[in-house]
Amino acid sequence: MSHACAVITRLQLPGRRPVTPGTRAGLGAAVALLVFLSVVEALDGAQGHYIGLMATAPFLAAAFASWRTVLVVGGLATAVGTLFALLGDAPSMSTVLNVFGIGGATALAATAATLRQRQAERIAELSRLADVAQQAVLRPLGPRLGSLAIAGRYISATVAADIGGDLYEAVDTPYGVRIIIGDVKGKGLDAVRLASIVLGSYRHVAYDRADLRAIVTDLDRAVSRNVGDEDFVTAVLVEERGGTLTVVNCGHPAPLLLRRGEVISLDPPSPAPPLGFVPSVKARVERLEPGDRLLLFTDGLAEARRDGAFFPIADRAWRLLGHGSVSDGLASVESALAEWVHGRLDDDIALVLLEYAGPQQGLTAAAVPSWEVGADQS
Repeated sequence: MSHACAVITRLQLPGRRPVTPGTRAGLGAAVALLVFLSVVEALDGAQGHYIGLMATAPFLAAAFASWRTVLVVGGLATAVGTLFALLGDAPSMSTVLNVFGIGGATALAATAATLRQRQAERIAELSRLADVAQQAVLRPLGPRLGSLAIAGRYISATVAADIGGDLYEAVDTPYGVRIIIGDVKGKGLDAVRLASIVLGSYRHVAYDRADLRAIVTDLDRAVSRNVGDEDFVTAVLVEERGGTLTVVNCGHPAPLLLRRGEVISLDPPSPAPPLGFVPSVKARVERLEPGDRLLLFTDGLAEARRDGAFFPIADRAWRLLGHGSVSDGLASVESALAEWVHGRLDDDIALVLLEYAGPQQGLTAAAVPSWEVGADQS
């Protein structure tokens, strides 16, 4: 049978694409079916009872192979059927019709293979476009920005989609390293569109605004101009400069600070609504120590469930994230999460992990803007 498959493969036209494993599997199955029917027909005698069943071979090939391969399989099936018809007694009208039926089935199967191949090419093109969109919306982070080692990871709840409404970005600005993580209400293309709007605005204003609260105001305006009355975006903005960490929170899960075996939730001084609802934020300021790690995440992580129990990220954070590189830490979280939910997520998840290495040479706490340290945050 393998020899027959090799012969059929050589019969395809020059310039063909490489034969895929799926094509080989379909071709092998079709040839195996023809061999089986030929053996049954030979054992049955000269009546030609099973010639018509050979029409199934090109349809089987059409499920996996190209139309050229289907035509070759169909031609082989027609030749085998004709051979059995001629070797038997005087062919009856039904035997002749069965042989012609194999030819007709081959034409239909080749048409089906053509349509299937075009659909597969469209899907492949959409997948390539999705990859381009993902690279434009969620650019790779790290491995280092300023005094921070940084890694990001996007975990999609949908197998067919790599991106959704969760977003993150990190930029090194004159005001320090600035990071945003956010979650757009809703799913689908509208969520992706709004995520791209927020990131586009952030990539512009993060370099121009000295105050994180001014960035929040700009992002809120961008969201308000592009959503309905009930749409919004939760977000956390983080700035690190000279070992000072400033966090503003717009209705988003609080980041987790990992320090010397402890996990500290950086809750905001007062709650603020998401972007789109004119948030008035108050900053939380922390002094970082070398080796501190900060986990930013979207609510898909905190709300991941197993039998009604939420994933205990705060309890497991140090064990999962406190060792190895920041990329290793995010991989550990993803593995633990997949085990917790048995591989079934209800929502997309964005993760960003930072590690503070210590102050850069020539950059001291005196370089920190006065609005961040010791200033009234109201």
